Amino acid sequence: MTGASPSTARLKVGFLLLRDFTLLPFAGFVDVLRLAADEGDRSRQIASRWTIMTADGRPVRASCGTRIVPDTGLQAPQGFDYIVVVGGLIHQGPVHDPGVIGWLREAAAAGVPLVGLCTAVFTLIHAGLMRDRECCVSWYHYHDLITAFPEVTPVADRLFVVDGPRITCAGGTGAVDVAAWLVDRHLGTATARKALHILVSDGARPADTPQPMDVPPGEHPVLDPRLRRALRILDHTLATPPRAEELARRVGLSRRQLERLFREDLATTPSAYARSLRLRHGHWLVTHTHRSVTDIAQECGFADASHFSRHVKAAFGATPQALRAAAQSGATP
Repeated sequence: MTGASPSTARLKVGFLLLRDFTLLPFAGFVDVLRLAADEGDRSRQIASRWTIMTADGRPVRASCGTRIVPDTGLQAPQGFDYIVVVGGLIHQGPVHDPGVIGWLREAAAAGVPLVGLCTAVFTLIHAGLMRDRECCVSWYHYHDLITAFPEVTPVADRLFVVDGPRITCAGGTGAVDVAAWLVDRHLGTATARKALHILVSDGARPADTPQPMDVPPGEHPVLDPRLRRALRILDHTLATPPRAEELARRVGLSRRQLERLFREDLATTPSAYARSLRLRHGHWLVTHTHRSVTDIAQECGFADASHFSRHVKAAFGATPQALRAAAQSGATP
């Protein structure tokens, strides 16, 4: 592509693609930049420029199998306004490449904002670059993150989080919203809107938009975004769910408004819903693991094993021991 020199572009972005990166967040982000960079769909890198990098300058394979040929290996981070790190599959653990970790630390020391898409937040945490900062993660990888980094408190009820020079995004189509947010800041609202319209998007979703929820079979989807966010918070705070007042504050409602939403949409209360979540999680642990009932009770926020057992029997008609025995034998208690 031709266009302005790197020094005259108003938004310069460097992409670092990690192994097994997810293609959609990368493609969505770079397409917003492409459409914001020039008139119409001409795609010249004029108002914005982007450089695609890998750790060694060699092609890298996405999680879907597509291979991307980068522009270059790692370049001086000071040449970019933002560095966007794109993660993906984590079954091999976070990327521990010393060259990548050192380069990211160099970028942070130089004051270059770092954007972590999808599971790139794992690598940023491993590099020590998320200390005392909020980090966004997909609900799907929430438990993976707290298992790998128990000292971190991830955010899984928002599309993306901006915490100073660290921007983290759950991934997927949320990367389009992050890119539009950056374009709006640097190139103007009209330019961001134009890019989104060409991408057949109604508009950029704000950072605190709740992540879409998985709906159990037989249950209707929750449409109110404030209620969806409240449910996601409860889902990720099983052992210590916030009180109704705190939950309402976190989603921008009064306690009375929150309780009305729960009553009208779910026919329950926040506390009863939280308890049902804890019991369902406890039921799964009892029937799918060999952990002790005491450990499970503690993880699910019950005072002790006997307290947990009483609630389990009331909810499922059998004690944890009977449920486990039935699961192992394939019978129904």
